[in-house]
Amino acid sequence: MKKEIKKVFRPAIVCLLAMTLLCGIIYPAAVTGVAQVFFPSQANGSIITVTLKDGTKADYGSALIAQTFTSAKYLIGRPNLTGSTGPSNLSVVSEKEAALVKERVAWLQSLDPKNTADIPSDLVTVSGSGVDPNISPEAAAYQVSRIARERGISEDDVRAVIGKYTTGRLLGFWGNPAVNVLKVNLALDGLI
Repeated sequence: MKKEIKKVFRPAIVCLLAMTLLCGIIYPAAVTGVAQVFFPSQANGSIITVTLKDGTKADYGSALIAQTFTSAKYLIGRPNLTGSTGPSNLSVVSEKEAALVKERVAWLQSLDPKNTADIPSDLVTVSGSGVDPNISPEAAAYQVSRIARERGISEDDVRAVIGKYTTGRLLGFWGNPAVNVLKVNLALDGLI
């Protein structure tokens, strides 16, 4: 009986140790090493670090995770679920989602009562991840006059900053153009 148990357990233990070594140590180390060599910024979270006037450096967040901006002088991003456990799974036709969208529309209208244009949907709906750092160029254009007015600069200056941090479609056809909200706001503040 002991020989039979040894016969069964020995290969199982060897397999467990081999897979632990391969999948738990070698593979993660290789992937981490490749990422650090070829994609160091992305591998470390795409943190935006700014050198301040006094020479110190400050981290302002990740270019990959939404930051919440609520002041009229900033580009407002998508509603996000930062601090929650995950994305909202509300149906686009649910009463709760409709109430949230209505609330967000009212807030945006109170932020810029002079703007009577239709509000782009990405400014009032949460993305699938709940932390999308980007908005559409249309959502950014919707906010240009308010930002220019609040900052006392020309609309062309605001458009130039937005244009600088707008990315096109991947390979020219995949996905949609996007504006990185954090980068635009840091540039508007003169930090990047």
